[in-house]
Amino acid sequence: MKALRLHGVGDLRLADEPAAVPGSAEALVRVTAVGICGSDLHWYDESGIGDAVLTQPLILGHEAAGVIVDGPRAGQRVALDPQVSCGACETCAAGRGHLCPQVRFLGHSMTDGAMRQLLAWPVANLVPLPDAIDDAAGAMLEPLGVALHALRLARVRPGDSVGVFGCGPIGLLLIQLARIAGATTIVATDRLPHRVDAARRLGAVAALVAGGTERDVLLDATAGRGVDAAIEIAGEDDAIETAVVLARPAGTVVVAGIPAGDRSTIAASFARRKGLDLRFSRRMNRAYPRAIAMVEAGLVEVSSLVTHRFAIAEFEAAFRTAVRRDGLKVIIDPSAPAPTGDTP
Repeated sequence: MKALRLHGVGDLRLADEPAAVPGSAEALVRVTAVGICGSDLHWYDESGIGDAVLTQPLILGHEAAGVIVDGPRAGQRVALDPQVSCGACETCAAGRGHLCPQVRFLGHSMTDGAMRQLLAWPVANLVPLPDAIDDAAGAMLEPLGVALHALRLARVRPGDSVGVFGCGPIGLLLIQLARIAGATTIVATDRLPHRVDAARRLGAVAALVAGGTERDVLLDATAGRGVDAAIEIAGEDDAIETAVVLARPAGTVVVAGIPAGDRSTIAASFARRKGLDLRFSRRMNRAYPRAIAMVEAGLVEVSSLVTHRFAIAEFEAAFRTAVRRDGLKVIIDPSAPAPTGDTP
């Protein structure tokens, strides 16, 4: 099978490898769609995320869908829940498996991910996809789950105002979810104009390019009140600062972005004087059934966020596109045939 491994900063290599062999509680999956996430780009650009560093060549990719090829469920289309918790620790017993200290996660640390043609993964983590959700949309369920978890932490209620700072795919999903949750005013920022345009299209009443006087303009858009909940999903100090500035006194700030270099800073005095509730969001917690139901019902738009698709042989073009932040979501299809013409 073909597998794409990261060997060092910017050093991705496509090679032939032996097919994965499923364990007793696993099934073999033919991978048909893998999203390139911002966290994949941290591995690509920095050879790690925080204290999780590259110690051996790693297959990236955790936003994935495919088809089971063996066992009683052979032929079934599935989304892959990328996290496997131990199920036995105090954290798991409390219903917080996403925070399990022993969690295994696709494409992270020592666990190879989904940027390969065949993957063995626990049957319990293979979530059936309805016919209404195609494979690329199935890969988008993981970022949708991340957005659902962040929104729950933000405790958005009907009538609230919400700020989303960072309008990549997860930020754009958060805007949609905030609207569904009953937020009456949604404001947003991003450094890229095409993402700001997408934020407006998906429900932000005011969305601006970051880096100027956007905070004053967005404050005016909330009638001077600020926002009840501010969610940072850019991985940048400036976005956290905007969230703190826009949050109203006693509001909630959720930090969901992953910073380069494993450091984030805020103006502590400003946050303290407002009495802000500062919360950190990691991944998601048992979100797939809800995510599938929302997409199937047409409540959340995910397919339009997929702007680029590549075969695995086109991985260099795929990662160039993702690193430049062209479009929105870049999908790799490991099962697609290699192109016969020039690679775009």
